[in-house]
Formats: sequence, structure tokens, C-alpha cells
Amino acid sequence: MKDRKDVEILLVEDDPNHAELTLIALKDGNLPGQIHLAKDGEEALRFLFSEDLRDKELKLILLDLKLNKMDGLELLRAIRSDTKTQHIPVVVLTSSQNERDIMTSYRYGANSYIVKPLEFEKFVRVVSQLGIYWVRLNQPPVMGGEQSEGTAGGRNEDR
Repeated sequence: MKDRKDVEILLVEDDPNHAELTLIALKDGNLPGQIHLAKDGEEALRFLFSEDLRDKELKLILLDLKLNKMDGLELLRAIRSDTKTQHIPVVVLTSSQNERDIMTSYRYGANSYIVKPLEFEKFVRVVSQLGIYWVRLNQPPVMGGEQSEGTAGGRNEDR
């Protein structure tokens, strides 16, 4: 078994105020590891496929939909279309309440869709809780240790 890798979160957000609030909220959750900020979809793709990520475990991508250069839905499709990144949980964290954005996000493989709360305290609480859930509580699949269907972790009785 490999040594535990550093835990990482990628925040993809082009609004500097929203980015700062999100970073504060995630740090309030005392999450281990680093939080990386990509200011647009192209920067996020460069990060996701860089050598810098090789020794790290990316546990979560927080993705705004309305981005420059490459919008969040395009980025989500790119993430889900590559075997290196398709297993990483993606939480859409956006101001859009548009039903089409919600449906398309899930169709493209988002794990969750959260509309950013407008009130500061509620925003901090929501982002802190989602960080804690996805980084500390969620149990992702073990990559590289493929198991046959129906025998995942010997927990067949849970199905």
C-alpha cells in the first residue's frame, strides 16, 4: 500500500470576493492539506493535468459555472471524460439557480449542486460543511485497486 498522499482541494472560481469567502470558509473547517485556486477553466485544466498533482490526492473540486475562457460545464465534461480525473468528486458551487444549469451539471457528472447563499454567515457555514463532508466523511473508491462488481470492499450486504 502506498503512503498517504497530501490531501488537496481545487477551487475553480473567477470572482475574487467569492474565492476569498470560500477559502475562509474551508479554513474554518480545519481541513487538512492545501486548497488550490484556479481563476478560470483553462487554469484548472492545467493544474489537473500537471506533474505537481502526481504526489497529491485531490479529494474535491469546487466548481463555479460562470467562468472566463472555459465555462464550468465545459470543464466538468473534460474532468469526467478523462480516467485520471473522472473519479474526483465535483461540487458545483454557483450563484445560478437556472434549472438547465442544474440538469446539465448532473448530466455531465456533478456529484452535488449548491447555490451560493447570499448571507455571509450562511455562505461560510455551507462551504465549511461541504468541505468537511467531502474531505473527512466521504469514502471515495480506491483507485488502482479495481474489484469486480458486487464485491466492492466486501460490503455486498449493504446493497
